[in-house]
Amino acid sequence: MHNADILGRLTQQLALPFSNPVLIFSLILLIILLAPIIMGKFKIPGIVGFIVAGIAVGPHGLNLLAKNSAVELFSTIGLLYIMFIAGIELDLNEFKQKKHKSLVFGLFTFCIPILIGFPICYYVLGYSLITSALTASMFATHTLVAYPIVSKYGISKNEAVAISVGGTILTDTAVLILLPVIMGAKDGGLGFSFWLQLVISLSIFAFIMFVLIPPLATWFFNRYRDSKTLPYVFVLFIVFLSAFLSQLAGVEPIIGAFVAGLALNKAVQQSPALMSRIEFVGNAIFIPFFLISVGMLVDLRVLGRGPQAAIVAASLTLGALLGKWLAALSTQKIFKYSSTQRTLIFGLSSAHAAATLAIILVGYKAQIIDDNILNGTIILILVTCVVASFATERAGKKLVAPVEEIEPMFADEKNK
Repeated sequence: MHNADILGRLTQQLALPFSNPVLIFSLILLIILLAPIIMGKFKIPGIVGFIVAGIAVGPHGLNLLAKNSAVELFSTIGLLYIMFIAGIELDLNEFKQKKHKSLVFGLFTFCIPILIGFPICYYVLGYSLITSALTASMFATHTLVAYPIVSKYGISKNEAVAISVGGTILTDTAVLILLPVIMGAKDGGLGFSFWLQLVISLSIFAFIMFVLIPPLATWFFNRYRDSKTLPYVFVLFIVFLSAFLSQLAGVEPIIGAFVAGLALNKAVQQSPALMSRIEFVGNAIFIPFFLISVGMLVDLRVLGRGPQAAIVAASLTLGALLGKWLAALSTQKIFKYSSTQRTLIFGLSSAHAAATLAIILVGYKAQIIDDNILNGTIILILVTCVVASFATERAGKKLVAPVEEIEPMFADEKNK
């Protein structure tokens, strides 16, 4: 009888998908532990391992994990963390000096993908004008999924990284502002009051984040500099407050997270210990959680649901990668960057995830976008995240190689 009770409890706990939060978290931690080790054996970026693992354990794979509220929460934290770290690590002096280059790249990575995406959707796939416009705007977005690779190699100060990050925030902000404009056009609500409300709300948001928050952060860090936990908790609070305020202002929370990084940049940079804690927690838990959740969205079976689904998925994916590649190539030619820097720019700007999902899901719920585009976009997310990871890893290794070659030479001179 006792054995029967144990077997019954075991069967209940292992029912799919897992519902026990302890078991779910244990599985996530096992993936975070093993994915980089296994991928490292094959010289594949660990980021790819997290996404592939998400596909395997997600609802469209072994169905070990469901996309429940807990997974969504950690996934959201991870996404915001990526954008926040990009803002916090940005060399503001370098960015100010190169802001015109970020603006040029932002213009390229916004316009070129849209100019490629709209004809594909409208003429090749035969979608309506508004569906094509909304889907084409998705081509312009990108998420800094590969940014942890930049941090790993310590090349965040490279000019190519600075303009990629700057271009990211410019193009994503433009697209996410364009989203309510397209939705307003569908509903016929693009009046003067719409634009007035948008400008006022964004102005208030910018005032809070760039005028009020920096002195508050400096005072708090000075007041509690001896505490190991309070500064970190304060940082997290500001990140999520900024994400919420950006939502109130009419743009996606990822913009708010990046703005929080910019607002806290100088204050956090003055505390290496705090910076170390921010990076450690993000890279150990939250960011891998987000990448696993991206994999959980992918349903490879959609490619077998008739030729139209496969054609849409292939067209969207190839169009998105081509647009980002041409943007990186144009930027390289104008500013005379090396081919490695071009690959780095392409790697950082080619992954579609957060903003892409936001646009497509909004369009799907509004019945502007059909199942084929939704499923094709999820395949696009998988492919572009993998391509971005490989491209950034390759560029990162090449950029640090000269440094690694010089250091032993100096060491030999010292020994003499």
